[in-house]
Amino acid sequence: MPEGDTVWQAAQRLHSALAGKVLTRSDFRVPKYATVDLTDRTVLDVTPRGKHLLTRIEGGLTLHSHLGMEGSWKVYADRQRWTGGPTHQIRAVLATIDRTAVGYRLPVLELLRTTDESRAVGHLGPDLLGPDWNPEQALANLLADPARPLGEALLDQRNLAGIGNIYKSELCFLLGATPWLPVGALPPDRVAKLPALARKLLEANRDRPVRSTTARRGQDLFVYGRAPRPCLRCGTSIRSANQGDGSRERPTYWCPSCQTGPAPTPGHPRRTNN
Repeated sequence: MPEGDTVWQAAQRLHSALAGKVLTRSDFRVPKYATVDLTDRTVLDVTPRGKHLLTRIEGGLTLHSHLGMEGSWKVYADRQRWTGGPTHQIRAVLATIDRTAVGYRLPVLELLRTTDESRAVGHLGPDLLGPDWNPEQALANLLADPARPLGEALLDQRNLAGIGNIYKSELCFLLGATPWLPVGALPPDRVAKLPALARKLLEANRDRPVRSTTARRGQDLFVYGRAPRPCLRCGTSIRSANQGDGSRERPTYWCPSCQTGPAPTPGHPRRTNN
């Protein structure tokens, strides 16, 4: 599942393959850009911003993409078979003399003036893996709505950019709070360390092929995706329920013993116990 560390890795692969090289082919398989041709332009850099990717191209252009839940960028050597999915799922192709980057299942793909990048990413909070990281601002953003459930606040990219559903569940576990606990109800000592803990997790995983929050071999995550298996700390069965509204609902995991605060009543995923 693409989160800030996954996007950071994708940016590094794309930058290594494309930056400083001239495009020999560009192919955008979305109606709005079907006739755009960037051939003979040089790729300047590929920069991650939260869960967004900004590919800057000679002539003041930026290709903005977002991986969503299932998107990916794959890089192939010359004549290497493309294996990222069926042809109809390809949204973009950028090729140089020796590398080809193929974007699959990208829910967001747009070509912007580089000077207009703020239209795409200006709303984001401090980037956990970016040069603009500001823990004080991230904390202030989270505390601006103290009644908001912690899990929802962490997923809001306007507060801090890069956390997805996996890190949301894992952070809540490490903080000892359920994802439904209001941000303002989190004890001051724990809320104060939240930004640093979030950054530590993403930094530790940005160079790893397999994400881990536990430092235990073969047991990579504390709670995410582990229901109803026993908690790695206390042995209680991990629980799961959806959090959010409508299309924003996401599966959420927690330990009812290690984490305090409201949580859905078993059998009633929308009702919470206090």
